[in-house]
Amino acid sequence: MTKSNTSEKKKKGAIIGAAFIMATSAVGPGFLTQTAVFTEKFGSNFAFVILMVTIATIIIQLNIWRVICVSGMRGQDIANKVLPGLGYVVAFLVALGGLAFNIGNIGGAALGLNVLFGLNTTVGVLISGALGAFVFLQKDMGNIMDRLTKVLGAMMIIVMTYVAVSSNPPVGRALHDAVLPESYGALTFSIITLLGGTIGGYITFAGAHRLVDADTKGIENLGKINQSSILGVSVASIIRVMLFLAVLGVVSTGFKLDPSNPPASAFKAGAGIVGYKIFGLVIFSAALTSIVGAAYTSVSFLKTLSKTVMNNEKQFIIGFIVFSTAVMAFIGKPVVLLVLAGSLNGLILPLTLGVILLGSKKKEIVGEYKHSQLLTVLGWIVVVASGYAGVLSLQNIMKIFG
Repeated sequence: MTKSNTSEKKKKGAIIGAAFIMATSAVGPGFLTQTAVFTEKFGSNFAFVILMVTIATIIIQLNIWRVICVSGMRGQDIANKVLPGLGYVVAFLVALGGLAFNIGNIGGAALGLNVLFGLNTTVGVLISGALGAFVFLQKDMGNIMDRLTKVLGAMMIIVMTYVAVSSNPPVGRALHDAVLPESYGALTFSIITLLGGTIGGYITFAGAHRLVDADTKGIENLGKINQSSILGVSVASIIRVMLFLAVLGVVSTGFKLDPSNPPASAFKAGAGIVGYKIFGLVIFSAALTSIVGAAYTSVSFLKTLSKTVMNNEKQFIIGFIVFSTAVMAFIGKPVVLLVLAGSLNGLILPLTLGVILLGSKKKEIVGEYKHSQLLTVLGWIVVVASGYAGVLSLQNIMKIFG
């Protein structure tokens, strides 16, 4: 096989890999818990939240992926073009949020290993961190990362579909409530929460930055860019729907989830001990892919701002994972840091999406590309809506430091 054929094959792999990096980053341990808790609270009405978040995700991702990949610039570089110095602020916020969530991701992976094999939490933390670092020790880390997220992402869809079918959810009622829930107002906060938790911070940029690194950029690649972003949203949405249906089938029978671990109790009730083991596999896979996605994307926000990071990207990614692992192993679950990261994500989304929308109108960023007016209008609507979430996030930050 010639070098050009090999390069083309890697590019095709990266298009799918970028989609799965975004999708699997969006369905980490926090997402599993949020979905289980809200499904128990709202029942089939939560289908409306899933639908709204999916629509918002499509709007956000198409806007961000198109502008970043057509321009060939990463998020922080576009921010600096829009307002000099803003890229450093964005990079700091994204990296800080990514670090805090990575600590939680490593804890989630350790929980999965405990469910699967009964491993001590500290041992599970060290193994999870080592596995995440191992991906980036490879010579062709991008290709390995693409393969890992594709395999684990596909596996999550298969096993969660099994649990969803086993729990026998009221699908007809869920379809009805997806359009006509009992109360739209009561679901507003859950929409904001789920949106911030599954598409905020580094997650928004994970796939687009991967495509830029794989040299899939420019107007000539717009079709591939759209294809990859839609695939990523589709994969994440399928996983969301399957998890929702799995939990809905359980809570519809009147079963009360264990508040200490809502998704685990749902899987066990829905499919017995097999379901419980599947939960372990799902949370481990979701956490491991999120560890990889968070570390890779967080460092990608720093590398164009520092030659040291650019020249030692692999070492910085591994260091990012090692530090996250050490914090989780020796300090334990950093609750304050995780709350702070979640709050920061609420602030990051309207800022970063707003910057991208402003950048889409600058010729020095996108050249001759004409960004969709419809996507622009819809994007600003999401900015306003997520800005409201940012106000709530700011209140949470004030409480932390108050």
